[in-house]
Amino acid sequence: MCRVVGAIAMVFALMAFASGVPSAYAQGESAPAAERGAAELGAAAESNAPAERDAPAEPGSVPERGSARVAERLTSAVVEQPRPFGYVVGDLLTQRVLLEGDGRGVEVAQLPTPGRVGIWFERRSTRVERRNDGRRWLAVEYQVINAPPSLRTIRLPAWDLKTKAPTPTLRIAEWPISVGPLTRARTDAVPAESSSSGGEESATPTQLRLRPDRAAPRVPTASLRKSLTLWISALAVTLVVWAAWFLWRNHIDAASLPFARALREIRHSDDGAPEAWQTLHRAFDQTAGRVVQPQSLPALFSTAPHLEPLRAPIETFFAQSSERFFGGGAPAQSISTHALCRDLRRLEKRAAR
Repeated sequence: MCRVVGAIAMVFALMAFASGVPSAYAQGESAPAAERGAAELGAAAESNAPAERDAPAEPGSVPERGSARVAERLTSAVVEQPRPFGYVVGDLLTQRVLLEGDGRGVEVAQLPTPGRVGIWFERRSTRVERRNDGRRWLAVEYQVINAPPSLRTIRLPAWDLKTKAPTPTLRIAEWPISVGPLTRARTDAVPAESSSSGGEESATPTQLRLRPDRAAPRVPTASLRKSLTLWISALAVTLVVWAAWFLWRNHIDAASLPFARALREIRHSDDGAPEAWQTLHRAFDQTAGRVVQPQSLPALFSTAPHLEPLRAPIETFFAQSSERFFGGGAPAQSISTHALCRDLRRLEKRAAR
């Protein structure tokens, strides 16, 4: 019996040994194969890594964080903003942008598209306007599309106007405007600040703060200054020509008219000097075209009727001249040759015009 039990135990031991040897051998062989496979995979990964690093990026791929980026050029635009107050729902306002950047004109790459802008505005239309000075302005029209419950300050949002290269993009800054309700509030209040997206209305005091006056727009005066300069120059030339003509005419009259020459010659003589009387006689002779004597005075007034208003002084001059040169000498109250010559010069000048 003991031998049977021992034989059975030995059979089970042999069976266990026979089943355990292949299993251990398999386990012993699998570990080196796994290590060799891992080593081969690592070598393949290292050999492929430079190729992956050196391979160019595909078009349209997003660059990594450290890659360089081209900065977009921005410049502040010259803007004519709408008035900052006095709007209700439905009102239109126009924002004008000068199409110039860095001191030169720009071409718009794409006009702003119509549509809603925030909760307060809707962009309606855009157009390019050319003014008298040749400068171009982009006019953008907005409409207020919401009504606040009380007086409120909202902001026309900032935006960028893209232009064709190489001119920079124009930056249009935001602009505050105040919008009132459709119905009148019980108390006036300071408008609350809010953003274009709505915002929260701040506490409003009951005391009204007046907004400062809006600066008057500058009126273009280049054309006015040009016209003013032209007309002032024309006036100055006209005055110079008129003065030159006046002086030239006086010079010609003084050289050709008898009494004008006589007045110039007796200017430094006394009234009683014989030269003054003789000079005045020669002027009468030249005016009449003959020698004038007291008896031939009617012929003088017939030839020169413009001297008729001075008939009495002329007759007195000839009577005193006959007495002075052919009579008993100078009379007690002699006529003034200078005064008579000036009066005759005035009549002569009037008749020559």
